[in-house]
Amino acid sequence: MNERTKNRLLYALKARGPQTSADLAAHLDVTTVAVRQHLDGLLDEGLVRFEDVRGTVGRPKRVWSLSEHGNSRFPDNHSGLLLDMLDGVRALYGEDGMNQLINRREAAIRAQYDSLMSGVHQLEERLKLLADQRSKEGYMAEVEQQPDGSFLLIENHCSICAAARACQGFCRSELQLFRDALGPECSVVREEHIVSGARRCTYRVRALKRASASGEA
Repeated sequence: MNERTKNRLLYALKARGPQTSADLAAHLDVTTVAVRQHLDGLLDEGLVRFEDVRGTVGRPKRVWSLSEHGNSRFPDNHSGLLLDMLDGVRALYGEDGMNQLINRREAAIRAQYDSLMSGVHQLEERLKLLADQRSKEGYMAEVEQQPDGSFLLIENHCSICAAARACQGFCRSELQLFRDALGPECSVVREEHIVSGARRCTYRVRALKRASASGEA
């Protein structure tokens, strides 16, 4: 199998979630027959799985998604080493030591994000900068504007998933980092969470309405 096509298929399933072979063919601009051949190869390697979904009419649709082995192809930054270090911190210093470690990491990242956002005031631009930075950090991030005017910050991969599963403080810290980076004039609410079993993490970002100043003439 062509390695480039294989990687494109895996990336599409990771970034876009479960899809039919026709969906994948349209997205990758290749024939459905070619996609099916590649998917059969990926199935043999244990990288994908499928489910036949029955609709109201017609034949069931075969919907493809990444297997656990397929998801493992996307890096979780040095997960074994991270878990060993976290276990060591917890054993030596307890939960207080773990919290100090998370707070120290948060402060360093906050300084980086503050520098990135310097002089940028539009919420949409700040979101795009944040998504670009998160993608560089391995989170496969993107921004989608919603019909109601809000935005979704989407992270299709968690590059510290093993650490986040071991200590939920990392997830709480990252949510606070987003709120600080985007500023007090918007709300940021997590709606999907990889650690809780979702395919991705999503954050609803909504600009807050400015209250009218009281006593204006």
